[in-house]
Amino acid sequence: MASIVKRTTLIVRNIETSVHWYKDVLGMTVWMDTEVELSGVGMACGNAGDKTHLVILQCDDPVIGMIGLLQWVDPELPAPAEIPTTVTYGNPTFVVESDDAVASYEAASRLGTHVHSEPHEWSIRGHDGRMKHFMSVSLFDPDGHFYECNQVLRITDD
Repeated sequence: MASIVKRTTLIVRNIETSVHWYKDVLGMTVWMDTEVELSGVGMACGNAGDKTHLVILQCDDPVIGMIGLLQWVDPELPAPAEIPTTVTYGNPTFVVESDDAVASYEAASRLGTHVHSEPHEWSIRGHDGRMKHFMSVSLFDPDGHFYECNQVLRITDD
């Protein structure tokens, strides 16, 4: 069986705030913007007849790497009292390849984003045995989803 993960959909508190963050911090563009009435079958949240607002954003690839943002409109889905600032079981870590990690950090800072780590260099041995050297920043989106934004600086044989 062959599979491709095309999109992850995240539940958000405020669709406009989140869309703005994903466009400014990650450089994504809106691919689709629509309202969806739930059937009560496919989603493990909400009920039949709930009205939601779905925005799908995409990165450079036209098929993979899309992120959906879903806000409950009617009725509103109660949000947790606190926005997560740590990662634990059940929380994904999104890894984004960036062409400018520092620019992502600067945009995130302007938006008041919770930054876990400011831009820093680090390295790891890749699957091919070569060393990949990165500039990275780690941060949380407005709803507490964690992102590691990596800019490849160089790849070496040592």
